[in-house]
Amino acid sequence: MTYDIAIVGAGMAGASLAAAIGRRARVVLIEAEDMPGRHATGRSAAFWSETYGGPAVQPLTTASGPALREGGYLTPLGSLHIGRAQDADRVERLLSDFAGAGVALSRVNPADRVAGLRPEWRLGVWEPSCAYIDVAALHANYLAAAKAAGAVVLTDAALLRAERRDGAWRLDTRAGPVAATLLVDAAGAWADRVAAMAGVAPIGITPYRRTMVQLRTEPLAPAGLPHVVDIAGGFYFKPEAGGRLWLTPHDETPSVPCDIAPEEWDVAVAIDRLEKVLDWRVEAVERRWAGLRSFAPDRAPVYGYDRKVPGFFWCAGQGGFGIQTAPAAAAMAAALLLGEGDVPEGVDAGRYGVERFST
Repeated sequence: MTYDIAIVGAGMAGASLAAAIGRRARVVLIEAEDMPGRHATGRSAAFWSETYGGPAVQPLTTASGPALREGGYLTPLGSLHIGRAQDADRVERLLSDFAGAGVALSRVNPADRVAGLRPEWRLGVWEPSCAYIDVAALHANYLAAAKAAGAVVLTDAALLRAERRDGAWRLDTRAGPVAATLLVDAAGAWADRVAAMAGVAPIGITPYRRTMVQLRTEPLAPAGLPHVVDIAGGFYFKPEAGGRLWLTPHDETPSVPCDIAPEEWDVAVAIDRLEKVLDWRVEAVERRWAGLRSFAPDRAPVYGYDRKVPGFFWCAGQGGFGIQTAPAAAAMAAALLLGEGDVPEGVDAGRYGVERFST
């Protein structure tokens, strides 16, 4: 069978795009792993924040909010950006970056919101819209919607070769050959490798390792604790079920695309940074994991047709923000891919186009 669109990658980016396309095209999702979402999607820190990713990502995040709330995927959390005296300029920059963007931010005393905060952390900005996001349900529902619309999902189907011939793509995968008119690169950390396989010039999508740990502390993380982020970018933590704490040292270590694992050094750095913020005692590291966050050179996501190779569409470079932006990004990508439909209100598709790179 020849498909209209082959999407390489069935994580959040590929699944949401397939769901947004719906019945308007015959779609096949090509997934290298034995199940979709094994890498970045399945290792998310699972929160939605309008400031996370900066001004370039915020329009997609904000535009995704209504669909995520209406779908029941968000649970209130709130985010507290904290800093020390030397971070005053960063506080001002955060407030100015989002002034007029419709993101509610206000100065607060962080000690009023986090018990045990060490006194030097006296600068605070409150972001009330931040929420937990049910990543597993969102991804599963996108896959279900795509399948209900007729999309085929191939697993254990790593792409081996891609050739464009007679106006169509001939793809060799571990699950067998696939033919499609259009090829979408939603391969996350593997995006540049897929592009090169298709004869498309890579644009510099670089994967970076991000470490997460689950801690048991004394005291346990209290009910009502918000997501807490260092305004200087050294860490963030958030409460989880059972009074546990999820913590990251906010590391960004370049990596090759792989099934990434955490390094003990990064786990130790995370705990050291937490102990400089709170007077709590870390009693146990209960879990540790790592994921790859993949960025284009300018750290904004990339959506659109390649300028030189016909029929090749980029859906890559989502960084750590592909889940919180999925509804709006998928709607925008579907409109660009199919040449029909509306880009979400408040989103400028041009700022995410591949034209900004020399491809």
